[in-house]
Amino acid sequence: MLEYFLPLVIAALLIGYSAGKPYWREHQRNKIRQQPFKKEWRQVLQKRMPYFRQMPADLQLQLKQHIQVFKVEKHFVGCNGVVINDEIRITVAAQACLLLLNRKTDYYPKLKTILVYPSAFIKEHQGLNGDGVHFVQKSTLAGESWDFGKVVLSWQDTVKGADIPDDGRNVVIHEFAHQLDQENGRANGAPILGRSQNYQEWSTVFNEQFERLKHSIAVGIPTLFDSYGATNPAEFFAVASEVFFEQPYALNHGYPELYQQLSQFYFVDPVHWS
Repeated sequence: MLEYFLPLVIAALLIGYSAGKPYWREHQRNKIRQQPFKKEWRQVLQKRMPYFRQMPADLQLQLKQHIQVFKVEKHFVGCNGVVINDEIRITVAAQACLLLLNRKTDYYPKLKTILVYPSAFIKEHQGLNGDGVHFVQKSTLAGESWDFGKVVLSWQDTVKGADIPDDGRNVVIHEFAHQLDQENGRANGAPILGRSQNYQEWSTVFNEQFERLKHSIAVGIPTLFDSYGATNPAEFFAVASEVFFEQPYALNHGYPELYQQLSQFYFVDPVHWS
């Protein structure tokens, strides 16, 4: 009898654990959010996040609470001599959590580790050309988002992206937009949308502006977006996210439909922050 009963008990315990785990995790997160936000962390925000002061008070509070959870749950690793400290953790977390405001969030559930290099890093890509000859291509990157639990960042570029809040260039926003895009698989420029949004409308707006960017670059017309956004739809979504948070007025004026889609997706309207 016991040999039949024991597996049932184990199965019931496993089911109970799986069902209760999200509630326990949220309970733990609420405890973290209720802890005081340290004075030293506020000083980092003042130093590294100049547009933090422009945000409404309720969003400032949200952001600080998200930072506290993010800091606890994500593992930071210093590379090439970088020593991880709270200035690095808070600076990265503050920018990453801008993308989580006003929404029910699981804090980038796939992401476990953030690798921080002192400056831009070299990535090697190996492949075969059309003649079957093996080659090694090197690229210099400021950041990279992997869909198996890691984000790589240049600290130098992270600081620069935060210090200049209105140039439309922010490597942390860019890479964490990729993380949102990767929550439902490979990054493709179509992240998980809220109930109020329509995938067909999103696709129509983004495809139109993606093609417009490619045309502008091809004929040499100045554009609000970094040319890297013309690489593919995933990169365009990430680049557009940078512009949305850093140059909302220009984006809303020149690309109102795109701004509206991003505002609905991110649940914020930065045009009205200052």
